[in-house]
Amino acid sequence: MKLLESIRIALRALAANKLRALLTMLGIIIGVAAVISLISVGRGAQAAVTERIQGLGTNLLFIRPGAVQQGGIRQAQGSAQTLTLDDAAAIAELPSVVGVAPEIGGFAQLVASGQNWNTRVTGTTEAYPDVRNFHVASGEFISRQHVEGRSRVVVLGSTVAQNLFGELDPVGETVRISLSGRPGATFRVIGVMETKGGTGFGNQDDQVFVPLSTYHTSLAPARTVRGSFVVSTINVEVADASLMQETIQEIAALLRQRHRVAQDDFTIQSQEDFLQTAAQVTNIMTILLGAIAGISLVVGGIGIMNIMLVSVTERTREIGIRKAVGAKRRDILLQFLVEATVVSLLGGLVGMALGMGLARLLAGVELNGQRLTTLVTPDAVVLAFTVSAAVGLFFGIYPAMRAARLHPIEALRYE
Repeated sequence: MKLLESIRIALRALAANKLRALLTMLGIIIGVAAVISLISVGRGAQAAVTERIQGLGTNLLFIRPGAVQQGGIRQAQGSAQTLTLDDAAAIAELPSVVGVAPEIGGFAQLVASGQNWNTRVTGTTEAYPDVRNFHVASGEFISRQHVEGRSRVVVLGSTVAQNLFGELDPVGETVRISLSGRPGATFRVIGVMETKGGTGFGNQDDQVFVPLSTYHTSLAPARTVRGSFVVSTINVEVADASLMQETIQEIAALLRQRHRVAQDDFTIQSQEDFLQTAAQVTNIMTILLGAIAGISLVVGGIGIMNIMLVSVTERTREIGIRKAVGAKRRDILLQFLVEATVVSLLGGLVGMALGMGLARLLAGVELNGQRLTTLVTPDAVVLAFTVSAAVGLFFGIYPAMRAARLHPIEALRYE
């Protein structure tokens, strides 16, 4: 029996029992739709996280202090005060480095216009916007003159500006900043940052920026025994991605020489490290979502096998007649396999359309204050469709083999 003839017979059998065929396909439809829509949510989350990490800047290295060890107990990473402003200046002299932005920060209470807000205060330099790809939306950022003059100026994140000043333009207004219970100091607002949103590093909009020198002199004095200003992070922009590993080695060698240590008292992480970590986490989440949705495909396959067994029982006399007029076992086997596969493929096609529609509906839905991002990729669609066909083929084998084994005389005598 030819394949096209088997498909024609399968479609005719399905048309004879439309409701049963639809209910049989329902499990596959739901399974394929769930796989596509949930994988699109996982892929969308991965794309969103990657975009936000890349939005921190281009070809970045993050240098942080090591950990303090007391009495054999090692404290948290970054607890040591080993990086200084002079280290940042030395790193800026390396040929492969195009920008360096040191920073130090802590949480402070801000008061302005009768409102107050607790947020992170970051002391940094004029290089920060270019290195971290984070610019002002209005006003200006900290300048070199502000850093050298230890000016009491502040640039607000968009969230801070909204909570302290509402819809008013805060540029030119004053804000009182109190850090770690110390007496507060009054700062003049010179700018408001663009809206960036949250990342794995926290909400970039919920922070304010002051000159690094002003942070040390007016908010939280922190110097080494040699009198150098301490910094918590040195952000380094490398000229090209191909120079990242070479630059890491050069910076490590430079800091070892400057700090005169045999064991590193600092850590260097690249932007690629964060991207890889985020990709691993989101990939696991995507696989988990796909696996949960795939359970419904298995349930749909069991439904196909159940209905096909019923169909074999109902069509026993038909099978006997076909064998009596010359149909071979492989013809009967092929007929029922094709019928199971056709049911699965039709369900897969409907499920594909439904899944892509659900993915589009889910895009932009807010969940715990975060908007869902969905991304339907061709490989997810192909995977779901292929698995649906495989499910139909796998769960159709037993009913097809049972039909093929029927003895023609017994089949003809079946009532």
